[in-house]
Amino acid sequence: MPAPATTPIVREHAGVLVVRDDLFPGSTKARFMHHVFEDADEAVYASPAEGGAQAALATVARQLGKRATIFVAQRARPHARTLEAARLGAKIVPVAPGYLSVVQARARDYCSRTGAALVPFGVDMPEAVVAIAKAAKAIGIMPDEVWCAAGSGVLARGLAMAWPTARRHVVQVGRALTPAEVAGAMIHIYPAPFGREARIKPPFPSDPHYDAKAWEQCAARKGPGRVLFWNVAAPARA
Repeated sequence: MPAPATTPIVREHAGVLVVRDDLFPGSTKARFMHHVFEDADEAVYASPAEGGAQAALATVARQLGKRATIFVAQRARPHARTLEAARLGAKIVPVAPGYLSVVQARARDYCSRTGAALVPFGVDMPEAVVAIAKAAKAIGIMPDEVWCAAGSGVLARGLAMAWPTARRHVVQVGRALTPAEVAGAMIHIYPAPFGREARIKPPFPSDPHYDAKAWEQCAARKGPGRVLFWNVAAPARA
């Protein structure tokens, strides 16, 4: 199954080179999500309510003529990211109680019954790391310093593969990360839980639960030289 071939778009904002994957259909995760459909017609993801993988999975499923099923915590009103995935054709399965561990267990059970492919949390797959590294190298830029948000650490590992000699920084926006999960990057812990939005809006469309938090830290702490920031996704459309 062929991978997306579009080279990332880079724009300068506030003196920082920003990879604008908010302009890539489905965002960064859509660069490698096709791998989950290689041996399956249906792929299933257990998602936090605000998780960006929902739209990425739905986008790629639609492109390939496959089925996307998303298990997510039941809410009085679904999060905009979930509504976005539903508009793209994903089947949404609300789960109560909505603890992520329960959502993940329900998704696993569904896959066991139906034979659908279960997408790893954060789409943490070797193919994802390689795809990110390939996209990063295609930009043709050698940054001195690199910043990104980190949930599972997949993006950080891909950027480390592309630019191993750069000063690399990640902003932890969810669960605690180990140095190995981010390929030895310096970890900055965002002082608010994943469900809370960033305190500032970047000068470009950015997910307030994810990339915007990393931009906030990058803007305050970036070092000298050529600094690059990887923006994964735009805010969800309600």
